[in-house]
Amino acid sequence: MKLRVGIFDSGIGGFTILNSLLKTRTDVEVFYLADTKRIPFGNKNFKEIRLIAKEICTFFEDKNLDALLIACNTTNACALDILENNLRVPCFDLINSVSDIVDKQIIGVLATQTTVKSSYYKNAISSKKENTIIFEQECPEFVSEIEKEKLNYDRINYLSDLYLRPLINKNIEELILGCSHYPLIYDFLREKIGSKIKIIDPSKALIKKFNKCYPILETNSYESLSYDNIKFFVTAENDLFSKKVKFWFEINKEISLVNLGSNV
Repeated sequence: MKLRVGIFDSGIGGFTILNSLLKTRTDVEVFYLADTKRIPFGNKNFKEIRLIAKEICTFFEDKNLDALLIACNTTNACALDILENNLRVPCFDLINSVSDIVDKQIIGVLATQTTVKSSYYKNAISSKKENTIIFEQECPEFVSEIEKEKLNYDRINYLSDLYLRPLINKNIEELILGCSHYPLIYDFLREKIGSKIKIIDPSKALIKKFNKCYPILETNSYESLSYDNIKFFVTAENDLFSKKVKFWFEINKEISLVNLGSNV
């Protein structure tokens, strides 16, 4: 029997969580929701994100989920309580998962404007590890660039320099990719910083925590990557999202268009 797992994001950022999940186990049926009508979430205010979170809960209500994987750091930072209280299934989030594995003193975080303003990363890490120094950097243009059908490598290269420079100047020892979109440009970021600086992809910490809660039977362990049991839902531009799925996963999948019923 397969675990019914929900994943949501504003767009393709959740692909990092989906891939991390599917590279460890095969006993899952995934319902992936991308709220493409309202992307990006990272420039919306606290109240707007909480309203969106309630609508996301309504979407997942009839999916009989065993667990929800929160693939959006901004929603994680602003509305984790809404997701947990409304869905009443185990909710695995990025920020609390990654704060468990930080082991250096000087930490850099790349994130959206709203995530940085919430100070959720700073508070979560500081509460678990004393004497850490945390520097957060807003990256307002990353998501819109990563979401493009064809990546503009020159632009992403420029933005990577712009956003990383302040953190490198602080002599950070670890870099947290505090938006699920950012691991999709890992190679750009890795080239920009010294090899001694560890880059942390929170999706891996989240999936590790999920797999610990739902142990993998030997018969369900990963053998080869399969997207057969994945259902994709979007709130706008399903044809464009289909092209993105093909670009990142090299598969053709049906993309269902849904309405979350809000003007936020």
